[in-house]
Amino acid sequence: MSENILAAALKEKGFLLADGATGTNLFGMGLQTGDAPELWNVDFPERIRTHYQSFVDAGSDIILTNTFGGTHFRLALHNAATRVAELNAAGAQIARKIADATTDRQVIVAGSIGPSGELPEPMGTLSKDAAVEAFAEQAKALKDGGADIAWIETMSSLAEAEWAMEGASQSGLPIVCTFSFDTNGRSMMGVTPADMVAACDDHGQLPYACGSNCGVGASELVLAVCNMRKAPGGDKAVIVAKANCGIPEYIDGAIHYNGTPELMAKYACMAVDAGADIVGGCCGTSPDHIAVMRAALDKHIKGAAPSLEEIITELGEVSKGGAAQYQGDLSVAGGSASGITTKRRSRRR
Repeated sequence: MSENILAAALKEKGFLLADGATGTNLFGMGLQTGDAPELWNVDFPERIRTHYQSFVDAGSDIILTNTFGGTHFRLALHNAATRVAELNAAGAQIARKIADATTDRQVIVAGSIGPSGELPEPMGTLSKDAAVEAFAEQAKALKDGGADIAWIETMSSLAEAEWAMEGASQSGLPIVCTFSFDTNGRSMMGVTPADMVAACDDHGQLPYACGSNCGVGASELVLAVCNMRKAPGGDKAVIVAKANCGIPEYIDGAIHYNGTPELMAKYACMAVDAGADIVGGCCGTSPDHIAVMRAALDKHIKGAAPSLEEIITELGEVSKGGAAQYQGDLSVAGGSASGITTKRRSRRR
């Protein structure tokens, strides 16, 4: 695989800092529950500009576009299914202008692509052809708007992730694919970190990087990174860690995340030690968190991968399933998800 923009940046810097939450921070600007954030790319571009700029100012090397729900499937819920090209391109164009105006360092624009919200066949009605077409449409619009990479995130189904990669590959952009592991060390559809590494490594549209975002907190995500590195093929993977900012709590009618900037700084350093090449935050992570993470990473010297005990002591409890995967106890962790092959390909870091 020829060197792409992420490979060049990693070669220069060793690791990269991504941004934090999109939805959480837009809610702070007035977005209401049930609204489509993507509409703001056209209706309130100055707010999206402020959002992106806040993470660049905090030190992010990568900013994700406000396009997570940008397939026609999800936009149809807001009577905007015909606006895929417009809304995705607009979200990327705003980020592109900010990245190009940043003079002290390179800022990479990642075109965010989330799940379709549909269940794949045979459990649901989403067919491969329909999914590939939808993800291709979104990825092309993101590229047209100036995105440097296609960043597929928060996946739970191997089938949908593979279809998203196949569709996104039609844009010619380098691909990142991350899963959310939030149920006893697995995705909602039963995929483990090792399963994800195997599936991404075997997929025809080989993603440059794979990893995890969202989930149930920093400790579980660092553990997932350890499990990715320990998995067959994990030694060659370029790994992404984008954890939620602590654990969500329902306070005064709203969701709040209990992760402090200090906790997220500790998580960032431990994620790098565990083997993450790209680190950032997900739900609840503000520019203030990212700024402290930036300062901590700039001073950090990579050490040995943390032990299970160190992860629990420093970041909090982990699931039994995740711990069992770390310890190699398949009687507890369970076997691989169905449909996974074991064929390996080399991934250039």
